[in-house]
This record gives sequence, structure tokens and C-alpha cells, in this order.
Amino acid sequence: MLVSRIARRISSPKKALAGVAVAAATTGMVLTAAPAHAATANSATEARAIAHQMIPNAAQYAAFSKIVEHESGWNVTATNSSSGAYGLVQALPGSKMASAGSDWKTNAKTQIKWGLDYMKSRYGSPTGAWAFWQANGWY
Repeated sequence: MLVSRIARRISSPKKALAGVAVAAATTGMVLTAAPAHAATANSATEARAIAHQMIPNAAQYAAFSKIVEHESGWNVTATNSSSGAYGLVQALPGSKMASAGSDWKTNAKTQIKWGLDYMKSRYGSPTGAWAFWQANGWY
């Protein structure tokens, strides 16, 4: 690719970046910073609080929380590199969660709603899903 050849020819990192930007601009490409994908401690804390509000029953919340902790560590943007599973509840494919809201990629509440619906439809409840997870290592 032209951009990578230009970048290799320029020795200084600043010059390389400038060279790539110029090459990208001349070919009509726009360079932008990639968004951060790691969840912060606050976002994990917020996701837990949202789940607690949505799941008032202590046993059901505990089961849901254990699954999410194992699956994603409460990281809303967690992605399994081998399967492509995504989000708090590791939906596969992640786009399934769009049925709960168009903001499924970044919204903990949307992902929790979808996850609860999935657990209820497939296992009867989060405690049923957790029992299955304990027996199989997945749900």
C-alpha cells in the first residue's frame, strides 16, 4: 500500500506520521483517533448499579453478576477474540442485542436487558443460567 511505503521511507516518527497524513489526505482518506475500548472502573461500577436496579431479587442479581463477571468482567465492550462474542453477557453475535436497543454496543442497560431476556427464555432465570454455567463453563 502506498501509505505504508511512504511511512517506511521516513525515519522520524513525527515525519512518518506527517507523511502518512499527507498521503491519506491526497487519496481522500481521513485519519482519526480510534476510540478507547477498555471499560473504566466507573463504567463497570455503573453497569453493576444498573443491573442491581433492573434485578431487585438478590439471588437473581447474584447469579447474573457471577455470569457477567466470568464472561466479561463487567466490560461493556468486551470482545472474545476467537468467537466474536460481545458485551457484558457475551452475545454471539453481538448484534443480536440490537433487539433490545440500537445502542447495544455501548449501553450497559441495553445489554443487561437483552441478557436478562436471553437468560429467562433459555434457562428460566439468571439462577437457572448460572446453574447451567457452573455445570458447563458456558451458558
